[in-house]
Amino acid sequence: MKKEKKAILVDVIRPSMHKSHSMERLEELEKLVNTYGGIVVVKTYQKRFHPHGRTFIGPGKAQMLFEEAKELGADLVIVNDMLKPQQIFNLSEIMQPGEVKVWDRIDLILKIFAKHATTTEAKLEIELASVRHMGPRIFGMGMELSRQAGGIGTVGIGETNTEIMKRHLKKREQHLKKQLEKYQNVRAGQRKNRKRQNLKIASLIGYTNAGKTTLMNVLTRSKNYADDKLFATLDTRVGKLYLQGLQRSMLVSDTIGFIKDLPPKLIHAFQSTLSEAIESDLLLILIDASDLRYVSKIKTVENILEELSMGEKPKIYIFNKMDASAFTKAKIELLREQYAEFNPVFISAEKKEGIEELIGVIEEKVE
Repeated sequence: MKKEKKAILVDVIRPSMHKSHSMERLEELEKLVNTYGGIVVVKTYQKRFHPHGRTFIGPGKAQMLFEEAKELGADLVIVNDMLKPQQIFNLSEIMQPGEVKVWDRIDLILKIFAKHATTTEAKLEIELASVRHMGPRIFGMGMELSRQAGGIGTVGIGETNTEIMKRHLKKREQHLKKQLEKYQNVRAGQRKNRKRQNLKIASLIGYTNAGKTTLMNVLTRSKNYADDKLFATLDTRVGKLYLQGLQRSMLVSDTIGFIKDLPPKLIHAFQSTLSEAIESDLLLILIDASDLRYVSKIKTVENILEELSMGEKPKIYIFNKMDASAFTKAKIELLREQYAEFNPVFISAEKKEGIEELIGVIEEKVE
């Protein structure tokens, strides 16, 4: 997406949900658009008990957005959810294909992944995630085309194309998985070597843009690229942290940030790069203390860890960006008590504050 590309964002919320909650949801989607390189011209929402079966936002709302897109010169309408195949097909028909494109939240995230990937492994994983996302969509759209082209009781052009695409995507998925197995085998060999050397490994985990790469650079004295953007890091990086109190070193890995509403099948597409975290001895859960929605983001991270069967691993909760947060001493003490089982530490990775305390807690856990 070039800078001049314009997007309209739309969300569906329940009637009981407050307007401010909807705006918060749309703000994150806007950050995703900005990360990809676009600009948002309209943010809107629709109150419904349930999404519309055929168009998610309702045909009337869809037509209104199309007219608005034409008036404002918008290229995209992005729905803040995962659309069913038929819904995206029907919305695209209303938007008149070629004039205004329709994406859902997952489309946008995958396009950001594709833009930021640098290693072959990351690119393969992103393609695998895209294939898995497209599979059901091809099938759903093909059935619609079949009804249009072939009629009842016949095998139409759409259905034929659907079968061809399904076979192609299945073959491509198998090929990508085989390619990724090579990287998984290399990582498995590296982990065996570390075990022989009795090297422990801690993995930095957290919601995207929590500051993991900045902390990684501080702990391991590395110079990895860090930016105040969502998904600035997609590839796994491993560095060495010296534990002065134990007179030994351990490894620290930094990998892709998590985000809410990412379907499990897409999470599992990143199994190769997430393998460092899956096999780690300790999880360093980084939390952006300056984010007013930090509680819900902690929940998102924990839910994904459960999905990856990592929920029971030893953890340290690290509240980062304390220099930019509004936490009082009383609030910090309350958090220490609330999250006592996770040994909470309060730091500013940017200003290198609280790092010695963090390393001390890591030493206690490793010992």
